Amino acid sequence: MSVGAYRPERRDLRDLVRLAFPVAVVQIGMMAMGAIDTIMVGRVTPTDLAAVAIGNLYFFGVAVFGMGVLFALDPVISQAVGARDAGAVARGVQRGALLALLLTVVASLLLLPSGPILSALRQPEDVVPVAAAYAWASILGVYPFYGFVVVRQSLQAMGKIRALLWTVATANLVNVFLNWILIYGNLGAPELGAVGSGWGTSLSRWFMMVMLMTVAWPLLRPSLRPLRRDVLQLAPLARLLRVGAPIGVQQSLEFGVFGAAGLLIGLMGTIPVASHQVALQLAALTFMIPLGVAQATSVLVGQAVGRADPPGARRAAGSGLLVGAGFMSVTAALFLLIPEPLAAVFSVDQSVIATAATLLPIAGVFQIVDGLQVVAAGALRGVADTRVPMILNFVGFWLVGLPVCVVLGLGLDQGPTGVWWGLAIGLGVVAILLLRRLRIRFGGALKRVVIDDTDMAPVSSP
Repeated sequence: MSVGAYRPERRDLRDLVRLAFPVAVVQIGMMAMGAIDTIMVGRVTPTDLAAVAIGNLYFFGVAVFGMGVLFALDPVISQAVGARDAGAVARGVQRGALLALLLTVVASLLLLPSGPILSALRQPEDVVPVAAAYAWASILGVYPFYGFVVVRQSLQAMGKIRALLWTVATANLVNVFLNWILIYGNLGAPELGAVGSGWGTSLSRWFMMVMLMTVAWPLLRPSLRPLRRDVLQLAPLARLLRVGAPIGVQQSLEFGVFGAAGLLIGLMGTIPVASHQVALQLAALTFMIPLGVAQATSVLVGQAVGRADPPGARRAAGSGLLVGAGFMSVTAALFLLIPEPLAAVFSVDQSVIATAATLLPIAGVFQIVDGLQVVAAGALRGVADTRVPMILNFVGFWLVGLPVCVVLGLGLDQGPTGVWWGLAIGLGVVAILLLRRLRIRFGGALKRVVIDDTDMAPVSSP
């Protein structure tokens, strides 16, 4: 199939930007919650700051798989919305809530032994008890974390996201207030430091989920009332897991390779670690835009498949790739042209700034391929193609990227720049493989994913 089949029309770009921009703002708001924790705990002690960093890393290392599993709601609900199948929408939302409960049990059990696991990973002895206590406090927030993901993905699939913006903004304010009380011991509360941040964040997650449910109830009620007995059927749940589990593995693989890169750089000293963190923060911040584009692309592709519009699905994929790569080209130019001023925003140490300035041009190189790979994965998720992308992700990151990180960073003594070139090469391989998969998958028949036997048959490609 020719490239022209993916060329978007003006309305396709308009629809994408209208959905992607608010989704990206929500992502930035979620990222801000963690940044606020870091800033506020940073005023206590270095041990507390390190504990939040390590405890938060452990929490997301555990939780990221379940979050990926729940991303299966993207194709299931968006395709049902496109097909105007209200029953399938309701089944998707209610099964998501059930899966969130099951995933909460698993994640909570994995968070309990955080102390021994962090000790086995040879983390600083004075930090481990505090980081473990932070992880235990985070257990309270696991269900609202997953519950929020369910509601967020459902609303995004419906194209209704205004409630998300208000909720995330308000939750950040609540998080600041609770941190002020629990970290510093205000209003008669005990001064808990890093652990107070864990309790504050967990309570903020409950607030965020409850507020979102309340504000969005008119939109959610048709999907949540009445409760359906058929959501408990094992066969449809297994089909939903077959879509979601590969996404969870894919998310874990990507999270893991960046964590492994951080550990490699940790062997090189304090300045390389700090510089790596500065460059990674900048790259993560700019990544929120293509991540929002990817989620919007997944929704628009799914809706097009649901309404039996394969050409529309291809144009939605093309729109996402164009916007994602276009934005990342701009940020890549900034990283290449002004790395030192950008690094100086996050650090005042001249050694850290100088080293980070050598990493940002490399980040600039992989900004474009990173945008392409995440949007391609989102487009494939829109047609429920998740197993092959998981395998391609493993090949690019773990069979190519990480070995190159080790060879360049340690074997050839290139330091953090070698590790970052390894990440760039891994991302490039993943992007090429996913784009190839997208071309193959979208060049054939586009099928609506069948979760229940009553779901529609495949939509044939013209």
